[in-house]
Amino acid sequence: VARGVQRTAVRQAHRKHEPNFHDQYGNLVLLGGAVVFAAVWGYVFTGAGIEWGLSPVGRVTPKEWRQ
Repeated sequence: VARGVQRTAVRQAHRKHEPNFHDQYGNLVLLGGAVVFAAVWGYVFTGAGIEWGLSPVGRVTPKEWRQ
């Protein structure tokens, strides 16, 4: 059994490496994902009207009590 595993490993080590999808397009897909990620979050942070003050002091006012 060990001999068979050894032969298979040697055979695969000497085999020509054929480029697969990740070899051909991996960096392009990663770069495209990073661009989409940055664009979406850029839109969210600039277009959503988020105010960058984290402290609620002075902005939170109590509502009138309804009876």
